[in-house]
This record gives sequence, structure tokens and C-alpha cells, in this order.
Amino acid sequence: MKIPDNSVLLVVDVQIDFCPGGNLPVPDGEKVVPIINRLGQAFERVVATQDWHPRNHVSFASNHSGAKPFDTIRGKEGEPILWPDHCVPGTPGAEFHPDLDTLAFDLIVRKGMDPNLDSYSAFFENDHKTPTGLHFYLEGLNVKTVYLTGLALDVCVFYSAMDALKLGFDTLVVEDACRGIDTPPGSLADRLEEMRTAGARILEAVELEEH
Repeated sequence: MKIPDNSVLLVVDVQIDFCPGGNLPVPDGEKVVPIINRLGQAFERVVATQDWHPRNHVSFASNHSGAKPFDTIRGKEGEPILWPDHCVPGTPGAEFHPDLDTLAFDLIVRKGMDPNLDSYSAFFENDHKTPTGLHFYLEGLNVKTVYLTGLALDVCVFYSAMDALKLGFDTLVVEDACRGIDTPPGSLADRLEEMRTAGARILEAVELEEH
């Protein structure tokens, strides 16, 4: 499959905290790294995102008295999930996986820096209106097609894909270059179907490597 001109490879949150041994690990998260490294060689443009949360971030259970990770609370984003502390700048967990080829990255977008607002999507904070700046960057380069990879498929990759579609990008998700949480079981399949229904194409890395 030929990669269209004006495409970007988007590498979502391949950080130590989201890999085994991190504070919020995605099962087999590290297995996306060699696939993403290979794909990065085939694209003119590669953009990566990092969760980048201050210690007083609203999404951390530790900042809510009596709360535990994976509880939900009532807030201005509805009833967001509380997480273990993760991706705090200056901690090892915030860094990219050490085997990830960061030299391929043309831009790194850091998200979730507002202590009062979480950010799953690469394009918008969780209020769905505060931009991260990625859309303007891609628009300025006349990018038309976004290929998504990274962690976690059913959270940050999912929301990034849905926003890419809403913004008018041709959107493709490289499934084997992602890993999901799948909690509760079956939710990962539901997310994949939601993306397909919305207009995303789901494919495997080999389809791009054969171009």
C-alpha cells in the first residue's frame, strides 16, 4: 500500500509509564516500539505526543481525598476516571520508551499540562475545545492523512482518531502498532468498531511496509 503524499505518522504516548513496569502500564505496551520504529522510516513526517502532567493534576487519584485509582469523580468533564500518578515531568515515567527512535520525530506535542483538565486526544484537551496545537501544525503543512500508532488504543489513540476524523483528516489506525487496555473486557473491540463506523480504516503495519 502506497503511503499518500501529505501524510503524517502520529505516535501517541509511547512513554515508560504506559509500558510494563510503569505506573499505568498497557499490557504488552513495549511491543509497539519496533513496529513504530520501522514505520517511521517510511514517512516524511512523524509527530509524537507525550502525556505531561503536573503533580497536582486533577486526574490523579492521589489528589482526591479518599479516592483510589480507577475511581470516577464528578467534575467539569463529566465523570472522569482517576488514574495513578503518571507522566510527571522530571520523572523517568514521563520519558519515551528508551528504544523508541525519537530522532525520527519532527514535532513532540505535550498534553495534559493544565492541572485542572485532562487530555486524551492528541488534538484537544478533554473539554473538546482547547486545542493542543497539533491541528494547526498539520494544517500548515497541508497534511491530509493521519496514521495513528501508540498507547493506549482504546483511550488516547481512540480519542485522537475520532478527533482527526472530525477535523476532516483521512484517518488510519495501525492496529498492531498499538496496544489497548480492554477494561472491561470487550471494550477494545467496541472502540475499534466505533472508529470504523466513524470512517477510520484499521490496518496492519505490513500493509504499509509493502508499499
